[in-house]
Amino acid sequence: MSKMPSIIVPARLASTRFPGKLLHEVRGKPIILWTAERIRTVAPEFPLYFAVDDDALERCLSEAGFTAILTRAEHSSGTDRLAEANAAIGAPAVINVQGDEPLVTGEQIRALAAGLAGNAAIATLAVPFVRPQDFANPNQVKVVRDREGYALYFSRSSMPFARDTSGEVDAAWLAQNRCYRHLGLYAYKADFLSAFSSLEPGLLEQIEKLEQLRAMEHGYRIHVGITDQATIGIDTPEDIAEFEACLP
Repeated sequence: MSKMPSIIVPARLASTRFPGKLLHEVRGKPIILWTAERIRTVAPEFPLYFAVDDDALERCLSEAGFTAILTRAEHSSGTDRLAEANAAIGAPAVINVQGDEPLVTGEQIRALAAGLAGNAAIATLAVPFVRPQDFANPNQVKVVRDREGYALYFSRSSMPFARDTSGEVDAAWLAQNRCYRHLGLYAYKADFLSAFSSLEPGLLEQIEKLEQLRAMEHGYRIHVGITDQATIGIDTPEDIAEFEACLP
C-alpha cells in the first residue's frame, strides 16, 4: 500500500440544483470525466479513486479507465462517502477533490497534501477576497487563521469585521487587509475520516450549515493553506458557460 495520500473524489448523481450534473456532457464529455482527466494530468503521482453512489457513474468512470468504488447511496455527506471508500483502499491520508470541479490544479492538490504534514487532522485552502460584493456574500464562506495557518473559525458572515468603517469595505480595504474565502477542497488523515461519522453534530455547524465546524468543535485542527488560484465549481446549469469559457 502506498504511503502517499490518495485522491478520492466523492461522486453523487443526485443534485438538487442540477439533477444528473456529473453525467451532463460538455463538448461531448461528461463533467465527471473532465474532472477525472484533469486530476490524472495535473497530479499523476497520487493514486486516484472515485467513490460513487450510482451504477451509471461507476460504468462511466470504469469504461474510461478510472477506478470507481460503489458506496452506499444514503450517505448524508461527502466525508462519510470518503470514509467508506477509504475503508477499502486503506490510504494513510485522503485528498478530497469534488467531482464538479474540473479545473482543479496540481498546485492546489499538492498544497493540500503538504497541509497534513504538521498537527492538522484536516487541510484545506483559501484565496484572498478581491471584490467587496464577494466578501459580503453569505454563499462565499470566510475563514480566519492563526499565525501558524490553522483555522480559528469559518463563517458565512463577513469576518473579520471592519469596525473602523462600520463593516463597509471596498476593494482598496480588501487589498490592504487580507481576508480569505474558503475553497471547498480538503485533505484528511485517515484516522479522522474513520472517526468523523461518529462525531455528534456541532451547534455552530447546525447554525452556519458548515460541516467543517463539527471537526473544530470536537477539537480537531484544520490547516488552511493560501493560494491565488480560485476554483470554478459547477453547481448550476448556468455555470457550464463559465467552465466552457476556460477551455482551449
